Amino acid sequence: MVARLYRTLWRIGEVVGVVSETPRTKSLVLDVPGWEGHKAGQHVDVRLTAPDGYQTQRSYSIASAPEDERVVLTVDRLDDGEVSTYLTDVVTAGDRLELRGPIGGYFTWEEGDGGPLFLVGGGSGVVPLMAMTRHRATSGSDVPTRLLLSFRSHEEIIYREELEDLAAHDGSLEVFYTLTRARPQGWTGYHRRIDARMLEEVSWGPHESPLAFVCGPTPLVETVGTALVGLGHDPARVKTERFGATGG
Repeated sequence: MVARLYRTLWRIGEVVGVVSETPRTKSLVLDVPGWEGHKAGQHVDVRLTAPDGYQTQRSYSIASAPEDERVVLTVDRLDDGEVSTYLTDVVTAGDRLELRGPIGGYFTWEEGDGGPLFLVGGGSGVVPLMAMTRHRATSGSDVPTRLLLSFRSHEEIIYREELEDLAAHDGSLEVFYTLTRARPQGWTGYHRRIDARMLEEVSWGPHESPLAFVCGPTPLVETVGTALVGLGHDPARVKTERFGATGG
C-alpha cells in the first residue's frame, strides 16, 4: 500500500551523472531517496517548473535494470521539445528533478516471464527494451533474446557499444540493426524501414511462440504489430508501446 501511494506522489531525484549516448541523446543517472524499485519496461513522469510557476511534464521510460540502485532515464533531444531540450542541454550533475512513478504494468518483462524474447524498437523506443536486456543480464537469465532496432544513422544508435559487448559475451543474445537514412561505408546490416520480410528473417517462427515487445513511433509500432500478427504470431504475446512525434 505504501509503495502504491509513493507511485502517485511527486518526489525529488538528484542527478548524479550525465552520460552522452549519441550527439542527441543523454542518460541521466538519478539518486532517488526511498525508491521502491521498478519493473523493466516501466516509466516515470518528469515535471519541470519555471520561475514564473509554469509547469510542464513528460513521460520517460526507465533505462536501468530493476537491480540497479539508481534510476537512469535516457532522453532523446527533440528540437522543439521544451522538456527534452532542457534535460539534454541544461541539466548537469547536482541538479534536482521532480518525478513520479514508476508507472505502467502491461509493457513489462520479468525473468520469470520466460521467452524467447523478441524486442523491436525504433529510436528512443529502445529505452524500455534496454531495461529488459539489462535485467536479463543482471539476473543471469539465459532466455534466448533477439533485438531488432531501427535508427536513422549509425551515429544515432543508442547503447551501441553496450549492446555489442553484451552480445559478444552471451551466445543467447543477438542484436540486429537497420538504418533508415544514412549508413557508413561497408555497412552490412539492414538499411530500410522494418517490414514483414525483415521480421520474418530475424524473429522466431510463430510455432516457437516468442514474447514480443515493440516500442517506438506510432507508425513503426503499428507496422510491426500488424506484420507479426499477419505472420501468425499470437496477438496476446505481442505487446506494444508507442509515442507520437510531438512533445518532448
